[in-house]
Order: sequence, then C-alpha cells, then structure tokens
Amino acid sequence: MSKSLFNIRVIFKFLGYLLILEAVLMVACSGIDYFFKDHTQLVFLKAAAITFGAGLILALIGLHAKRDIGKHESFVMVTMVWVLFSMFGALPFYLSGYFNSFTDAFFESMSGFTTTGSSVLVDVEVLSRGILFWRSLIQWLGGMGIILLSLAVMPLLKMGNFQLLTAEVPGPVYDKIHPRVTVAARRLWYLYVGLTITLALLLRFGGMSFFDSVCHSLTTMATGGFSTKNASIAHWDSAYIESVTIVFMFLAGTSFVFLFRVLSGKFNKIRHNEEFKAYFYIVVVSALVLSTALFFFADLPLAKAIRTGLFQVVAIITTTGYTTADFSVWIPGIRYLLIITMLFGAMSGSTSGNIKIGRIILYAKISYNELKRDVHPNAVLPVLFNGKTMPATLIYGLFGFLFFYILLMILSVGIFFAMGLNMEDSLGVFLTSFGNIGPGLGNHFSNFFDLPDIAKWYSGFLMLVGRLEIYTVFLLFSRSFWRN
Repeated sequence: MSKSLFNIRVIFKFLGYLLILEAVLMVACSGIDYFFKDHTQLVFLKAAAITFGAGLILALIGLHAKRDIGKHESFVMVTMVWVLFSMFGALPFYLSGYFNSFTDAFFESMSGFTTTGSSVLVDVEVLSRGILFWRSLIQWLGGMGIILLSLAVMPLLKMGNFQLLTAEVPGPVYDKIHPRVTVAARRLWYLYVGLTITLALLLRFGGMSFFDSVCHSLTTMATGGFSTKNASIAHWDSAYIESVTIVFMFLAGTSFVFLFRVLSGKFNKIRHNEEFKAYFYIVVVSALVLSTALFFFADLPLAKAIRTGLFQVVAIITTTGYTTADFSVWIPGIRYLLIITMLFGAMSGSTSGNIKIGRIILYAKISYNELKRDVHPNAVLPVLFNGKTMPATLIYGLFGFLFFYILLMILSVGIFFAMGLNMEDSLGVFLTSFGNIGPGLGNHFSNFFDLPDIAKWYSGFLMLVGRLEIYTVFLLFSRSFWRN
C-alpha cells in the first residue's frame, strides 16, 4: 500500500495513548498490593514505567498525525491493540516471578484479555492480591472490548469510527443503539459497569469477601472465568452464589445492545428477538438434559444434579469457563452435549466467544431455503433475521467464516498433534483457545502448564483470532489488503 494512503502515524498515536492507559491501570494494581501489604508493588510500577515509556514514544511519533481512519487503519489498529496490550500486560506476571518464562506470562495475559480463561498456573491462591486483581481486570477490559473502551473514555482522540467498532464487536450483525459511535460505546460501558457493580454487591451479600466478589464480578461479566480460588466457584459450595453467578453469566451471554433496549423499557424486543429466544431455549433444554443425565448416570442427588447441570451449561455456552465439577470424567454422552453447547456460544454482541447462536440460526435458515429451492427453483427466498432481510454480503461473510473456522480447526489439530499432543487434547486445545472458553478436553481440562512453549504461542494466536472472529486478523495476511 502506498504510504500516502496508509496513515501509519495515526496508528502509532492511537496505540500510544492506549498503552499509557494500560500503564495507569498497572499503577492502580500496585496500589492494591500496597493496601494489602503484598510484595509485588514494585513489580507493577516497573511494568507501568516500561509500558508508559513505550506508549509515550508511539504517541510522540504520531503526535501530528492526520485523524483520517480508513478500513485498513481500523483493522491494523484493532489487531495491534490486542497484541500490544497482551504483550505489555504480561510484564506484571513475568516480573512477579510467579511464572516460569515470558511465554507462560504472555499465554496468561492473552488468555485474560481475550477472556479465554485458560491458565498455566497450578496454584492461583499463592498469588498476591495485585496479580489476582490484574488477572481479573484484564478479562473485564477484554470482555467489552479495548477499542470500545477507547471510544467511550477517550473522545479527545476524535477517532470515533464505526469501522473500528465493527472490527472488534463479536457476531455477524452489529445493531446500532445511537448514530454516534462514541455515545453508543459510552452507553454500553455504563451498562457493563452497572451490571458488574450489581453482581459484586450480590456476591458480597452471599458470603464472598469484598476482594473475591469484585474479582469474580469482573470475570463473570467478561465471561472470562479466571478465579481467585483453585476450585473456582466450587470453593464456596453455595447454592446462592452459584445461582447469582448463573443469572449474570446468562446476562453476559446476551447481546448488550439487546439488554440496553430491554432495560430502557422496550420489552417487546424480547418477543421479537429470534436469537435471544433460541439462546434461552437452548440453555433450558440443555440444562434439563444434562441434569437428568447427571441424576441417573453420575449418581448425584436431584438438587445437586440440577445445580451442576444448569451451572455448567450456562458456563460453557457463554464461554465463561467456571467449573463446579470436573466434567472431563463424566460419561462421553454428557461431555458430547457440553461440546455442542461449547461450539454454539451465546448471542452476537455479547462478551462470549465461539460461533454465536445468531450465526447458527442464519446457517439453518439458509440451508432450509436451499431445500425449498430444490422444489421451487424460481422462488425468491429472502433470509429473514428478527424481521429484517439479510443482505447477500452478510450471507457470504457467514460462509466465509465457516470455511475459515473448519480450515483452521483441521490445520490446528494437525499442528498440535505434530507437537506431541494426542488427538483429543489437540481438538480440546483448539476449541478452548479459538472459542475463548477456558476448560479443555482430556489432559488439558483445567490447566495448560505442560503444553510445549511453541504450542502456547500458537494457542495465544488462536485466542486472538477467535476473539476478533477471524477476518480482522486474517485480512492482515492478505496480499490484496496491502495493495492500493
């Protein structure tokens, strides 16, 4: 691409300001360690100094940049923000000494920002409060989106660009709640913050400490799954805490635009939203089937079977990844149900990962239309979604996503298999990384510390591609993207 057409200085400016913001957040975590008298205060200050320095250099390079942002700049910005945030976000982990190598620290950081929730840590309870909070905070930031945050809190950049937003927001359809992108971003973040605070108060009321309730509210609303306890939510063995967490995981798996409109009094949106209805029924039916199977085949008491079944279905379909049981030892039929819900994901425009129910509905409708076309070849059969006709460009994009998903799965399973993993582990690492889920299959159900280093880096790449839903990252590897 010609230099006159590609505004690289504005990219440096944008990345620089965001790295400075990340440095400020690191200083805040140092304050948490100071309050609890933990020993990683200087770690965060060192990491903040390095991050601030890098951000300042980038900001100065792009100081007088033109503010024009095109599609090319948008895709580069979004991808580079997530890469740089994860790289510099790994510094507190690495400098703290809790991680064996920068590879492990980067894996944990990328897993956090992409809300995957996979971890290389065997014992999280030995971590300082600052590190535990940093793990939770980066998931919360990544849940709603770093770009969305920048558009909401840094209007001084004057980079409110719809292309930036659509490059980051997950799902096949982005529904506007306001013509101005900065206003829309602010409203979504107000809702996100409000739900997070509400959940923290409810968890505190249920017996969690203030610190634990805040950390778990951050990771629940982000559908991330990092916990301050080795046993995750099962540590408290509380029906109340599990019930509250189920409700807010379900809400986090709902489109935030849809939630905003419902909370604004537009209750008719519930009845007319196909994706929400499908999401609700899938959760209810899957939970009933799983609870029944656990009651009859896992010998759990009825109340415990219902609790466990509902919790695990919601945790998996929303890709939160919390666990109250080790489902890797359940019978294959039960695990198969969880794998299906794992592939589905929750609603478009939520903080969940994987394919999304909106895409599943559209795939089903398009396939059904093709069956009807065999009988009526001249019929005009539009694809309707929530009462609106879907454009052909979106349909092409849907099948492009499916093609790349299947291709990437085949290649990735082969790559992991060549690295020494067995077939079940290879598939599990791909699904949990690309789907931003957390728990895997087989030997990597709850921990990834023994993955080869090269597998951890590749897994981190899959987390990024999965969070940005393929196109945003893959476009950068396309020769046509860099041509005039």
